[in-house]
Amino acid sequence: MGPVIFWNSVRFIIAVLAQVLICNHIDFLGYINPLVYIYFIFIFPLNSNRSAFFVIAFLLGLTVDMFSDTGGAHAAACLIIAYIRPFILRFAFGISYEHQSVKLENTAFGQRMVYIVILTFIHHFFFFLLEIFNISSILIILRNTAFFSIFTILIITLSITLFSRKNS
Repeated sequence: MGPVIFWNSVRFIIAVLAQVLICNHIDFLGYINPLVYIYFIFIFPLNSNRSAFFVIAFLLGLTVDMFSDTGGAHAAACLIIAYIRPFILRFAFGISYEHQSVKLENTAFGQRMVYIVILTFIHHFFFFLLEIFNISSILIILRNTAFFSIFTILIITLSITLFSRKNS
């Protein structure tokens, strides 16, 4: 097993455990839980096999679905952001993405936030759309998308800041 596969497996397990054991039990303001497991999709290597990435994103969402009893909403939302990630990377990072030299910890704060915010809002919108599955509840879907996304973005940004290696 190569080091890339090993470290991605460790990140996968940590993402699932952090989501299931910690974040699913936070209930900020009574109903807001950060969905931080999507950070795994954000940092997955750019030069990996795209088909394998889709399978891994689906398995990540499905694993969280099994523990959260959400009926596949996490898996579908993960597949959606896995599919559109190259377009968002190209939009947020431009030429750096074209040369596959993007490391999230080493990018400019503005570019990093654009990338994280767009993918998080898309993930959360589709997650709540599938979970509620009632277009007449669009205001609830949009409210949940906004509040959960803000909380998730805050947690992910703090974790990047706290746990990134400083290059001296």
